[in-house]
Amino acid sequence: MADRRPSYYEVLGVDRQASLEEIKKAYRRLAMRYHPDRAQGEPGAEDRFKEASEAYAVLSDPAKRTEYDRFGQVKGFEAGASPFDNASIQAIFSDIFSEIFGRKKKGAKRTRGRDLKYDLHISLEEAAAGAEKEIRIPRKVRCATCNGSGAHPGSELRSCATCDGSGEIKLQQGFFSLKRTCSCCHGEGKIITNPCRTCFGTGLAELEQVLSVKVPSGVGDGQRLRVAGKGEEGVNIATPGDLFVHVIIDPHPLFTRDGTHVRCEIPISISEAALGCQLQIPTLTGKVRMRIPAGTQSGASFRLAGKGFLPLKGKEQGDQLITVVVETPAELTTRQRELYEELFSQEKERLPRRAAFRRTLVERGRQ
Repeated sequence: MADRRPSYYEVLGVDRQASLEEIKKAYRRLAMRYHPDRAQGEPGAEDRFKEASEAYAVLSDPAKRTEYDRFGQVKGFEAGASPFDNASIQAIFSDIFSEIFGRKKKGAKRTRGRDLKYDLHISLEEAAAGAEKEIRIPRKVRCATCNGSGAHPGSELRSCATCDGSGEIKLQQGFFSLKRTCSCCHGEGKIITNPCRTCFGTGLAELEQVLSVKVPSGVGDGQRLRVAGKGEEGVNIATPGDLFVHVIIDPHPLFTRDGTHVRCEIPISISEAALGCQLQIPTLTGKVRMRIPAGTQSGASFRLAGKGFLPLKGKEQGDQLITVVVETPAELTTRQRELYEELFSQEKERLPRRAAFRRTLVERGRQ
């Protein structure tokens, strides 16, 4: 005895008194699980998807559901067979699949504008303080000649003969009815017979525009700033795209960035390190005076509080971290050599780290 084929209600997992909304929810749940795009590799997924689509096609139509409830089948429809492939079924239930996969229904006459990208070079000082930059960018905007219609001014649009001006082509196969966007007029229902000479019938013309971009203080290298609505304009007055500004911070000759801190190296002479000195230290906002104490060693670090970056989120400003590098003269005059030789003869007792290093060498040599 052949196995009993499950009813459409059993396929969807609902009872016979289920409302249209309950049927739709049940089908949506099964479609999300068994659709070939989502259930690749799962055994039997395609058959389950076809069964669910077949059941929904009947139970979502009041007339077909009534006929099915009375006779257990629908006239002209062979149970277990579908006259459509997966792609066609998806088109039939586009309202459900737009929820599942986030797709727009076909036949939309408005197309959102394209997003644009722009590389903006700024200095480290501008990144720290923030800036307002003017940029020139080519973007497509509504054609001023035809006001976005795509037709030459004064010319008339002709009704599309393919779809009789509806913008859709209706296909009928068995009891399935399918509507698709007309490929001749692209869903507009009208044909441009005399295209605009400026935009060539597209309704959009390229124009270089000057835009003002606000760069926030504390922006990072490689960060992306979004300028809403400043991409290309959409077709048929649709929502414009966005402009994404890619920030590139140019290298600085004195400073490097370390999070919210700024680092720099300050070269000083042996005499300045030994005797101490007052120096003019550059910062991102100008120069400040700082004292270098006597006996400063090469590589010593100093901190200027609050001379770094403000974070994009938060209020605690970074510092400027200074590393002192003692520079040894590469070439000496005769007089300088005499002075250094005299200094060398007297400074041995004033170099504790050098003396400790030599003692360690001697002790290690005895082991």
